[in-house]
Amino acid sequence: MKVVIQRVSQAKVTVDDKILGQIDQGFCLLVAFADEDTEETLEYMARKVANMRVFSDADDKMNLAINDVDGKILSISQFTLYADTKHGNRPSFTGAGNFEASTKKYDRFNDLLRGYGLTVETGEFGADMQVSLTNDGPVTILMER
Repeated sequence: MKVVIQRVSQAKVTVDDKILGQIDQGFCLLVAFADEDTEETLEYMARKVANMRVFSDADDKMNLAINDVDGKILSISQFTLYADTKHGNRPSFTGAGNFEASTKKYDRFNDLLRGYGLTVETGEFGADMQVSLTNDGPVTILMER
């Protein structure tokens, strides 16, 4: 499983000019799954995201988690995080998980995040989405498990 965490001041996702998810301060997550990801993987990654301390405290130190700042999450499925670019110029995505299984893992991962009291907006799994955001900082973190 791979997750790109972007600290944002705003983010939204649209499909066919219809807004599916929109947040102000919080995280825009780009999320991808592999076939070997388990429930334990999903739980670990959700816990790490929920407790990631990258928001500024009163001393301007990155010391606060998303719940500390009443932040929200925009979670976007993005299998292209598994792009293998070692050979040739056309990426291979064979490391990305099976579509049906990954859809279930994506839904479960978002439910686990909600279990931490977080508001989670989403795009549409497998759709051609347009994502716009303002990366705050910028702060971007790549997590893999």
